[in-house]
Amino acid sequence: MPIFDYHCCDCDADFELLVMNSTIPNCPQCGSQHLEKQISRVAAPGRSAGLKARARAQAAKEGHLSNFSPAERKLR
Repeated sequence: MPIFDYHCCDCDADFELLVMNSTIPNCPQCGSQHLEKQISRVAAPGRSAGLKARARAQAAKEGHLSNFSPAERKLR
């Protein structure tokens, strides 16, 4: 299921939703289905060692170890 960016025409909210293509989403603020699909921003891959270290520390703090190698998981 892909993540899409939407804009609600009724309450002017912008948000992202993880939806199946056949699903008609509702606005999380007002519940409206009068939405416009937006073009998502492209995120450049993090290449800085500092960025990777901060992302991994945040993931470990939240309990998400999927981005660690098996050897790194043993250290946690």
